Amino acid sequence: MFRLPVSLLAVAGLLTVASCSSDSASSSATNTVTTPTDGPAEGTADHASGHTYACPMHPEVTSTKEGEKCPKCGMNLEHNDKVANGKSYAMKFEPQPVQLTAGQPSQLVFTPQEVGNEAAPVPLAVVHEKKIHLIIVSKDLGQFYHEHPEYTAQGNYKVPYTFPKGGDYVLFQDYTPTGSGHQLGRQPVSVKGPAYTPVKFKNDDMQWSQDGYSATLAFDKPLNTGQLLGMKITISKDGQPVTDLDNYLGALGHVVVISEDTERYLHVHPNDQADKGPAIGFNTNFEAPGLYRVFLQFNHAGKIHTGDFTINVQGPAAS
Repeated sequence: MFRLPVSLLAVAGLLTVASCSSDSASSSATNTVTTPTDGPAEGTADHASGHTYACPMHPEVTSTKEGEKCPKCGMNLEHNDKVANGKSYAMKFEPQPVQLTAGQPSQLVFTPQEVGNEAAPVPLAVVHEKKIHLIIVSKDLGQFYHEHPEYTAQGNYKVPYTFPKGGDYVLFQDYTPTGSGHQLGRQPVSVKGPAYTPVKFKNDDMQWSQDGYSATLAFDKPLNTGQLLGMKITISKDGQPVTDLDNYLGALGHVVVISEDTERYLHVHPNDQADKGPAIGFNTNFEAPGLYRVFLQFNHAGKIHTGDFTINVQGPAAS
């Protein structure tokens, strides 16, 4: 477990990524909330005519042909039985204490539930070495933290956490029920105490540097909606390319992209590659225009580093 505040600086390079994207509906503003997450859509192909395949992150994308890739994120389509089970899920959130206060330790407690059958246990699959990836951001997207709640004998998942400052935050839970598709829980929370000073992001900022490291973010096409984008991040240390990146949670790097209003969330996974840097490649796409914050995490020299970028996505390119 770690918690790393993100400096308000910038990054470097070209990537190729697979992304889990979700549009989040706002839930109750109270700190005890149950956030419904839509279950995967039914495949449109006739299963009786042969196997069907679907994207794990965009289950509405289906095919009857094995080996195809999702046009939205570039991920391999998987046998549909692995992706859709027709159920909907919610994530129940109960902070302890209920009123969160800056500088005071708390327990963040999460219980995945099947909608309509809330008493049934919901086992979770291990994805990138963890069952739940908890992303905590300040509402202005100036702060980013990544935690991993652990399973308890009570059937829920807990993580100790102390908010550094008061103010408004948003919690995202990235998880996959066994036998189903990717789900996203989202809860806004208010934390008492001296509040952080909000930051207003506006211009593209595709460079980041801190502690001798720098990173550059680049895309293979203009940032328009409705197209698959190759994304590359290139990392250096003291001006020299980093060619010995270590895996973090089973991959060379992880990227989370969140829209300015915090309603859109993409967890971007790197493509397989033989080398260890300096560039990490991803694929992703954007379904809505607007300003987005991009958060990169990578492992080097035994330490997890967190970088951040700002991008502005335009609407569909003119044909």
